[in-house]
Amino acid sequence: MNETVSLSVEMAIVLFLLAVTVYMFAFSKVRVDVVAMIVMVTLGLVSSVPGIDPILSLNELFSGFSSNAVIAIIGVMIIGRGLDKTGLMGRLAQLILRIGGKSEARVSPVMSAIAALASSFMQNIGVAALFLPVVSRVSARTGIPMSRLLMPVGFCIILGGTATMIGSSPLILLNDLIVSSNAQLPESLHMESFGLFAVLPIGAALSFSGLLYFMVVGRFMLPKHDPDSNRTSRTDDYFQSLYGISGELLEAQITVESPMVGMSIHQIEETYPNMPFILALYSGDVVKIPPDREETVWVNTRLGLLGNQDEVEAFCEQYHWKLRGEPDRFSKVLNPQYSGIGEIVIPPASSLVGKAIGDIKPRRNFGTNIMQIYRADQVIKTGFRDTVLHSGDTLVVHSSWKDLNKLKANRDVVVATDVKYEDLRDDKLKPALFFFFLSLVLFMLTDTLSISLLAGALGMILTGVLTIDEAYNSVSLQTVFLLACLIPLGIAVDQSGSALWIAGHLLALIGDVPIWVMQTVIAGLATFFTLVMSNIGATVLLVPLAVNIAVSIGADPAMFALTVAISTSNAFLIPTNQVNALIMGPGGYSVADFMRVGGVMTILYLVVTLLVMNFFM
Repeated sequence: MNETVSLSVEMAIVLFLLAVTVYMFAFSKVRVDVVAMIVMVTLGLVSSVPGIDPILSLNELFSGFSSNAVIAIIGVMIIGRGLDKTGLMGRLAQLILRIGGKSEARVSPVMSAIAALASSFMQNIGVAALFLPVVSRVSARTGIPMSRLLMPVGFCIILGGTATMIGSSPLILLNDLIVSSNAQLPESLHMESFGLFAVLPIGAALSFSGLLYFMVVGRFMLPKHDPDSNRTSRTDDYFQSLYGISGELLEAQITVESPMVGMSIHQIEETYPNMPFILALYSGDVVKIPPDREETVWVNTRLGLLGNQDEVEAFCEQYHWKLRGEPDRFSKVLNPQYSGIGEIVIPPASSLVGKAIGDIKPRRNFGTNIMQIYRADQVIKTGFRDTVLHSGDTLVVHSSWKDLNKLKANRDVVVATDVKYEDLRDDKLKPALFFFFLSLVLFMLTDTLSISLLAGALGMILTGVLTIDEAYNSVSLQTVFLLACLIPLGIAVDQSGSALWIAGHLLALIGDVPIWVMQTVIAGLATFFTLVMSNIGATVLLVPLAVNIAVSIGADPAMFALTVAISTSNAFLIPTNQVNALIMGPGGYSVADFMRVGGVMTILYLVVTLLVMNFFM
């Protein structure tokens, strides 16, 4: 490299735009995707000014929109949405509870490991969004505060994203940047693209280190407060504070000694007013939620119950019900993704006013299980059958979200609960998984990431896992425009000679040092950049610089480029990373929490990354 490269007008313009981009990203003056668009448009306008050599051609300016990286990210988003649509995350929650039980020492590593594995094949922010309700569910069922679970899961999602070339945006982008850099290098120095599992040793080592860190040291640094104790936005908290409805979801089996054998549900409820809420029934290989009041209970009938665990245990022991613990037969229908508690108000013009609940048959006709009735002067907790409805009555019910959503169209009632119903297609899990794995196989066979992921996404659409509109809605245009508009800046930094100029001055400043020291400097620089700007932006800007430095000191340019792409995921110190920003609120974390727990993780990440890259790759 020639360290005396003179600064041209074109280079000065590119460096100015680079500085403005870093500043805007660091101080959040404008949304990041808007900043990227401003930079792209400015490059185009400057390239059209007479008297200045064009920095980029028109094709290069818009090359980001047709790049493999952008198309691949679109494919990943659609595939991730398809897997979510099948209810896979709800099943994961049940699996985690089954394997990990209710001990934090067990459930946190299990959940974090599964999250890390999932993030190896899906976008980090997508996995974090999918796991948020899973963690909430596990927290509610185990009594472990969200603050003790969310940060390990979030950190492991970031770590797991480094295990494959489709796990994080920087790695998806890397091969495109390598192709761009090759255009500026002599053929003898051309870099080869990385295969799907080329980074597996790094990702596996980082994920294992992260799990070990939280098991040994990190768990003592996590905050111990329960963020939900001061929040009333969660449905469970709302109904517990307002109506006193709370408890565990449990499953019980009727034994031959029970006096209730042969009784109907309504007979049991009227005879034993102290019994738990019956939410679901399994008999004759059929699950009913809610069970019809005339449904008869026989030997081996299983019931899904809601109540205080000690009280439920005492009731089951007294009346010879075999308590089976966590819901098994009802793991789907009692999952928060499928059902929950809601409020229904009877308006003045309702035809239900003046009718007894026994005549209306809400379980059979509306799919709702009444738990309490609130009216102006009283609370009705038992004897619903003969209760006559009044105008303004509020019915607290348990129902599937599907049935509750249907009630919105019924003019006789007003659904007061914000029902975010989504019709999960659990019957499409097999085709979803098939096309997910097919896309991975195609990538290994063709070495073309974009077309392989689009083939998997198209397969999900054609088999009905997703509709085409759902596929479109799953694509984050902000991410697409951010990446597509920043790619031209990376090309400009490389082609204008700006990367060469920066590299020369950086080498002159650092001096003659061993290759591993320079690699460490690059990793540290990438870590710093990703804290003040997006990891995509940091990767686009630093890969050309790293390649030029590697060539100048006789190092492997591909390894230096990979160092950048891996290090731009080292974002644990402050909540600027999308995953950390997402978990900060639900976990009740402060910036100090991230600095305390993430500080050690940041150093561990750098050490493990550099050791694996230099000794095992």
